[in-house]
Amino acid sequence: MNLENLNENKKIRGSSFTNTEQTFIELASSQRLSILFKLSLRDNKISTLAKDLNVTIQEVHRNINRLVDAGLVHKAAEGIFSLTTFGRTIIKQISTFHFLSRNKDYFSDHTLGDLSIKFIQRIGALNNCDYISGVVAVIELWKQLYNESNEYIYGLLPQIPLELIETAVSKVKERSLKFRYILPQKAIVPKKRTDLLRSSGFYELLKTGLVERKMIDVIQVAVVLNEKQSTVMFKNSKGQIDMNSIFFSKDTGTDNGLFHEWCLDYFRYCWEHSRSFDERKLTEV
Repeated sequence: MNLENLNENKKIRGSSFTNTEQTFIELASSQRLSILFKLSLRDNKISTLAKDLNVTIQEVHRNINRLVDAGLVHKAAEGIFSLTTFGRTIIKQISTFHFLSRNKDYFSDHTLGDLSIKFIQRIGALNNCDYISGVVAVIELWKQLYNESNEYIYGLLPQIPLELIETAVSKVKERSLKFRYILPQKAIVPKKRTDLLRSSGFYELLKTGLVERKMIDVIQVAVVLNEKQSTVMFKNSKGQIDMNSIFFSKDTGTDNGLFHEWCLDYFRYCWEHSRSFDERKLTEV
């Protein structure tokens, strides 16, 4: 690459970052963010925005002019303000920063692993959730999730706790729901697991197709979900899925639905990229 092209590339990169920097500057204000979120719901006048935000008209006027100059907001002739395409698209990305910022302590010792970029780009879908910590609380939540399942139970976990197997089998028999799970190679399982599976009727359900299982090389992110509730777990600093702390959402609205959709899409993606289950590749202890 000659010097002229190198300098041109530097100009392009510099210009690109300058525009991005300016956008972040305009977003670095709780009032301007509030204005953007209000306008994402409906177009409005300055006086109405001031009343809704409980601030002065002068404050809103100053901040909305900045948003107009940044290309995030458009002003119509009759004094109605609305989001531009740029503004409407930007506001949909805020949930990503909010989720990561709100959980920055958690992600200081947890990672996303080698999660596919298409799921990283949608990580903001996990924003509306509850954080559950403690092994007892997590197990009890999963039991509740299993018990409230009517259509399916999907699990992508480094191991399935024994206390959940009987609950899952019971619900499959009772409601004829679909139970699918994925385990990694070399997953550690207790020796009494086989006896429990046999006595619970698990293998009969496997033959009917109500229970299906697959195996994957490595689990990057773990999920457990039914048709309405979903949980997701990430790796700790040692590279192991942390099953003692999870993010949980119950599908009761649009935002929560995005959380569930992310988990369901991720499970289906892993299911498609998994291979046939092989008992010989499990590690009994």
